[in-house]
Amino acid sequence: MSNRFRREIEEEELEQEAEVKPQPKKATLPRNFFTVLLTDGVISKEAASEMMPFIIFIAFLGMVYIGNRHFAEKNIRDIDKLSKEVKEMRWDYKTLKADLMLRSTQTEVAKKVDTLGLKEPVEPPKKLMVPELKEK
Repeated sequence: MSNRFRREIEEEELEQEAEVKPQPKKATLPRNFFTVLLTDGVISKEAASEMMPFIIFIAFLGMVYIGNRHFAEKNIRDIDKLSKEVKEMRWDYKTLKADLMLRSTQTEVAKKVDTLGLKEPVEPPKKLMVPELKEK
């Protein structure tokens, strides 16, 4: 009799444990645009995985495009910088050329050589005539 009672108690305990144990819940995905699109929508998981190489290619092209734009902007900045330098050098050249033209005038040269004791000639230059030698 004790065995039968023990079996009944064990069966009752098993039933209670079965009732008490909650069923493990299946993980649910949040309901947002992408999950709805990938599970219920036009694009399935298989189609999305098939499109992955194309998506990676498009991402690569986007990165190349961005890099090219940065490179072009850097070149434009360098060109602007060099054009400003060219303008400054052109101004310096014109200034130095005008200064040299002023310093090479006759009056300025006369002032500079006056300190050396040289004087400007007052008489006009004379033409020297060399007689021709007759050849035998």
